[in-house]
Amino acid sequence: MVSQLVPRRGASVKDVAAAAGVSLGTVSNVLNRPERVRPSTRERVERAMLDLGFVRHEGARQLRAGTSRALAYVMLDGRNPFFTDVAQGIEDAAMADELSVFICNSAGSDSREHAHLEHLQQQRVQGILITPVDPDSAFLAEIVRRGTPVVIVDRTRGADRFCTVAVDDVLGGRLAVEHLVELGHEHVAFVGGPTAIGQVRDRLEGARSAWVEAGRDPDALVHLATAGLTVTEGRAAGERLAGLPRRRRPTAAFCANDLLALGLLQQTIGAGGDVPRDLAIVGYDDIDFAAAAAVPLSSVRQPRQELGARAAALALEEATDPGHMHQQVVFQPELVVRASSRG
Repeated sequence: MVSQLVPRRGASVKDVAAAAGVSLGTVSNVLNRPERVRPSTRERVERAMLDLGFVRHEGARQLRAGTSRALAYVMLDGRNPFFTDVAQGIEDAAMADELSVFICNSAGSDSREHAHLEHLQQQRVQGILITPVDPDSAFLAEIVRRGTPVVIVDRTRGADRFCTVAVDDVLGGRLAVEHLVELGHEHVAFVGGPTAIGQVRDRLEGARSAWVEAGRDPDALVHLATAGLTVTEGRAAGERLAGLPRRRRPTAAFCANDLLALGLLQQTIGAGGDVPRDLAIVGYDDIDFAAAAAVPLSSVRQPRQELGARAAALALEEATDPGHMHQQVVFQPELVVRASSRG
């Protein structure tokens, strides 16, 4: 019978052992290998931990094991729901293996990304998942050289020592523009930038290929470049489109992500325009806000949580399996048609 003790801060393993009347080794087994301890003894030790307010010293365990019970995800833009959905998939997979997840946001900054990566190595995380500012960064290779598995999410990288999990964005761009061609549009805008972002380039490439293959005038697919992939930039793009002479104004727009598309939708409706009669709009990602917009948004859907879950599984495999082989996983997007393009 465990005596009734007043919980105190900083109770140690020795305190637990004394309260439960067992050895230090038994307490260690309860913490690390509970299947080796008789149920009645394990219950007594767990009761002592509860009475004492014992909190496991994870830092000490990490020093012994050389690694933590955690993964990390460095996202590119914490304001974009796409990346928080990816993070949800990572967390779900990690929790299934009883791991924690550190979530970091580089906000598109090389220096901020570098600082996060340095800190995460110090924390001895089991693996780092990252949507990098630059997927070809030499520092990512340096992290792998130091022994921390790295999985690149929503990006691709030349064949080397990395697993990657991405979506076929060229196909996604094709799906969006093929849809607009089928609806009879002869003058379309691609809204998105900067083209330094690989996904923007790939989606634009797919859009142009589908447009040309449909026999449309190449000059009638206009690239309306933006400084970023935000709602604000989408509204600004809408103002630029509205300022064009009617004969030069596109009748449809394919946006590089849903935030741009939602901003464009807001500006068009706010200026008295009708979507899709005056301007058909297709976005990309199919975030939850797409279906909930004032005019439900057509969008190219990415399997966001599946991306995260698969990346987490690859990181854990690399961390624990000496026979791990790097994989380049590519998911297929699908077009979800709603009222913004076909009213």
